[in-house]
Amino acid sequence: MDPRKTVFVTGANAGLGYEIVRALCASDRAYDVIVGGRSLTKAEHAIEALINEFPATRSHLRAVQIDLEDDSSIDSAYQLVLNVYGKLDALVNNGGAQFDTDYEPSVVTTRKMWNKTYDINVTGTHIMTTAFAPLLVKSSDPRLMFITSGISSLAGSEDFNMPWNKIPEWYRCLKEDGVKVWCISPGYLATGLGGNKERNVQRGAIDPAIGGRFVKDVLEGKRDGDVGKVIQREIVQPW
Repeated sequence: MDPRKTVFVTGANAGLGYEIVRALCASDRAYDVIVGGRSLTKAEHAIEALINEFPATRSHLRAVQIDLEDDSSIDSAYQLVLNVYGKLDALVNNGGAQFDTDYEPSVVTTRKMWNKTYDINVTGTHIMTTAFAPLLVKSSDPRLMFITSGISSLAGSEDFNMPWNKIPEWYRCLKEDGVKVWCISPGYLATGLGGNKERNVQRGAIDPAIGGRFVKDVLEGKRDGDVGKVIQREIVQPW
């Protein structure tokens, strides 16, 4: 029997993150799932709902407070995972935010909006990954995932005559340690990202459970042939 894998999902109390944990609970494999949320209470409530839905799940769920804008929060989460599990088999960088859809200059300046967006989506995620990389390399089959978008494509960036385009930076840094790295583009999902789930549905967003099952499939090895790539459910996304 495979040993229980430890998976940390950030932003896991709602939206795609919740659906990722939900898919893991439905799996026939056993996981220790760390349900990360800015609010510990919301993460705990998410776990309660999941246990009610999957009373016979083989997985164990633990709520952890994680705020990507707060280094002390990241450090505390790292210490907890180190002390309880000693390693991390997979980090799913799902936590993120979008503020521009309802931007109003009278409420917040453009600078503050951009700074907050980058602090969470870029800086915070980078610091989170840097902190947990030492625990990933202790795993026998480490996996690192970044949730991205279908519009994150730069023409010509796979011109391998340019050495800086050969492989994504985290893939380059951790390849020799055996860490499998992906950017995952789950599609336009009907979540509350941007603050308006109903508007996303009206614009054609799909059930976030589809994205959750996609990430679960990557965790369980179904896209190991596409390591180091930006992947969609059916294809490798041009990058």
